[in-house]
Amino acid sequence: MAETAHIPDEAEVRAKWGAFAFTPATKAKADIYIGRYPAGRQQSAVMALLDLAQRQVGEETHTQGWLPVPVIEYVAQYLGMPYMRAYEVATFYTMYNLAPVGRFHVQVCGTTPCMLRGSDDIIAACKNRGLVKGATTPDGLFTLTEVECMGNCSSAPMVQINDDNYEDLDYDSMTAILNDLSEGKQPKIGTQLPGRHTVEPYGGATTLHAMVDKNHDYRGEW
Repeated sequence: MAETAHIPDEAEVRAKWGAFAFTPATKAKADIYIGRYPAGRQQSAVMALLDLAQRQVGEETHTQGWLPVPVIEYVAQYLGMPYMRAYEVATFYTMYNLAPVGRFHVQVCGTTPCMLRGSDDIIAACKNRGLVKGATTPDGLFTLTEVECMGNCSSAPMVQINDDNYEDLDYDSMTAILNDLSEGKQPKIGTQLPGRHTVEPYGGATTLHAMVDKNHDYRGEW
């Protein structure tokens, strides 16, 4: 049974993350992002640096990472911008975690296309595996979140787990994915339907078929 995610109090957070700083490897990546913007516009890299900071926290905690307030403050200071401006970004975009998550962050799409295609079955598979929305399992392995559209409507229902998408799911395939992850195995990424690739029609090409048959390279005409 999952339990409500523990959100550390301010004193605990300050004690653990108050001295946060980029590692040399993270700093090198951060400076590359900053260098893509004109001088004086380094604040434009705030989204990239928040992501880098979250990933470093994840590496240090063996999870998918999150953004404690001192870490957001560090990023703001690194970019020479007010803390509140960085905090606004971190709280607006859902890819930033404002509380600790598990090693595998399971984000189930519940928007209309996925709902019509069976996202309730996907959530049921997660629930049967002991996952509860908005909580982390006691072993720290899984955190379950229901999110809005992630742009894979043509292969619904789908979930994003960490940086990978798993598509064309049903109860059984979702259960198999969770079982593989818990056993240290890497599930097949992308569509779970045999014979389908990316988001092409499951039944094969049905449009521009004549042009393909004639070997007409229409891409150069775009």
